[in-house]
Amino acid sequence: MSPKPKTADRLIVALDVDTTKKALDIIEDLNGLVSFFKVGYQLFIAEGLTFVRRLIEGNNRVFLDLKMDDVEETIRRAVANIAASEVEFLTIHGSGATVRAARDGRGAREKPKLLSVTLLSSLDANDLKDLFADSKLTVESYVKWRAKQAIDNGCEGLIASGETIGMLRKLYPSAIIVAPGIRPADSSRDDHKRALSPDDAIRAGADYLVVGRPIRNSSNPRNAAEKIIEEMEQAFQDLRFRQ
Repeated sequence: MSPKPKTADRLIVALDVDTTKKALDIIEDLNGLVSFFKVGYQLFIAEGLTFVRRLIEGNNRVFLDLKMDDVEETIRRAVANIAASEVEFLTIHGSGATVRAARDGRGAREKPKLLSVTLLSSLDANDLKDLFADSKLTVESYVKWRAKQAIDNGCEGLIASGETIGMLRKLYPSAIIVAPGIRPADSSRDDHKRALSPDDAIRAGADYLVVGRPIRNSSNPRNAAEKIIEEMEQAFQDLRFRQ
């Protein structure tokens, strides 16, 4: 069994920028403190898998957040290309068939770990009603259904936010839970409707936290990251003490 990651390794900083230079500036600011980074659509479309490989070759871990959803053959071939790059996490946003195709594409490799997006942190119950024209659909019931579909078909983890983290941790004790939309108490929620503080997310059961703007837009990104890691560590210590 591999050792549990230290607290700093559980912080994933979102490189939501549009050039290699901007991304490398963030990485340089956090050198020696953070080594796990999220690459999403914005940077991936601008710089591609070549940049992802460059990050990994520099001893960084990469969470490739592409929320993949397409026909099975396309998913299978795309994930095979991604798996060859040693990406750590990859998001899936499709059906059970999408998950199975992604697993087929990964083959015998252990990476990337497949994480299913249960519900974007920018959506709430009102958005679900708009999307599905169902006034009775709740965030809890929708997320439960999405999570079961993903785990039953072979996902190793879930992307979860807000109050759903605790619910999913109880339902799936061994799943990897990654929480986006993390906002320290003194930060704006931006467009995340179901945001949590680092402390609340860890106590609810998250394994990894994704933080972007509170670090990236800070006048001192390194200091901002250090404060978040300290808050995470205190939450982990309190949880260990209670066990």
